[in-house]
Amino acid sequence: MAEFVIKIADERGRVQQHVEQGYSEAEVRDRFSQQGYLVYWVKPQGVLTGGVALRRRRRLKQSTFLVFNQQFLTLIRAGLPILNSLELLIKRQKDAQLRQILENVRDRVKGGELLSEAFAAQGIIPKIYTTTLMAGEKSGNVDEVLTRYINFQRLAMTFRKKLFVSLIYPTLLVTVVSIMVTFLFTYVVPKFADLFNSLDAKLPAITVFMLVVGQNAQKYAPFVFVGLIILGFVLWRWKETDRGADRIDRAILGLPLLGDIRLKHQVASFSRMLSTLLQGGLPLVPSMETAGASISSRRIYKGVMRAGARVREGQGLAGSLEEQKIFPELAVEMIEVGESTGALPAMLNSVAEFYEEDVQTALGAAMALIEPMILVIMAIFVGGVLISLYLPIFTLGVH
Repeated sequence: MAEFVIKIADERGRVQQHVEQGYSEAEVRDRFSQQGYLVYWVKPQGVLTGGVALRRRRRLKQSTFLVFNQQFLTLIRAGLPILNSLELLIKRQKDAQLRQILENVRDRVKGGELLSEAFAAQGIIPKIYTTTLMAGEKSGNVDEVLTRYINFQRLAMTFRKKLFVSLIYPTLLVTVVSIMVTFLFTYVVPKFADLFNSLDAKLPAITVFMLVVGQNAQKYAPFVFVGLIILGFVLWRWKETDRGADRIDRAILGLPLLGDIRLKHQVASFSRMLSTLLQGGLPLVPSMETAGASISSRRIYKGVMRAGARVREGQGLAGSLEEQKIFPELAVEMIEVGESTGALPAMLNSVAEFYEEDVQTALGAAMALIEPMILVIMAIFVGGVLISLYLPIFTLGVH
């Protein structure tokens, strides 16, 4: 999803301007219009907001921001005022980008803005953070909501690191195989073609076929490479559109094994984030909208937004999600139990833990299956190429 700057007014006439994640300007505009806001304009991120340039802003490092919040929480619990805490952390902050953000936040808080509003105006802070902080300010429990946010980020980062580590070896294996195959067809096979042409010998059909493929690969490899780059760019641009994002997401979710893993990963992330927001004191519908905006799957995101509209009309969360036919049945049943017992945040945490463990197990099983398959395919492929190339030499040796 991309980031857009939006200017809106609520029913009391209060004008706000902040950054929202979305798939397009129209999608962000429709979302806020359906919530009853008057939308003045929506622009892609790339304007100046409160003196902080967004167009050159890179992503904020989650680990750096997490360390800042741990220190910030410690100072608040020690009894220091928010401004004094910010001043102290600004002096000790080594990350230039975060230091610039904190300086702007400090100036805004000095000017009378709430801490959550000051962070939201930066255009780079995760919405779950600013929303959670706002709930803490309203309830007077800033330290409590910060603790929940820190715990949420720790769990999320740990989960992402485990997924990343699981994917390192297969990615490296596929990369090595691709380089090896490219080298064989663009360099080794043409060299053998020159050798066989000088010998003027009758070649087996499989060798002739392999030589033709190798010579064409060497001849057209630059064009294929450029074509793949252009195709990748076109797909990337198409993915930024509503239709393209929806089609690509449907295709990914439709894959036999990886689609199921992606679905469960999205459900786990949404459930944990929703639980964190609800524990912070936010109402259910705004919590769903904030948690849903962080979902990378377009299809699941749309389903959550439709479910949020149904909840706004008075329907239960479990029934609304079940209508969308996206969430797994077990997740819906667990959420229904949480609603009926009044322990929805705790049950959402259980849903997240269950599916995070399920994703790790499924990913481990998939990697255990994919890795030997790649090795077997590589052995058969490379062995076939080498046999086809050396077969005429063996024949010549016999004669």
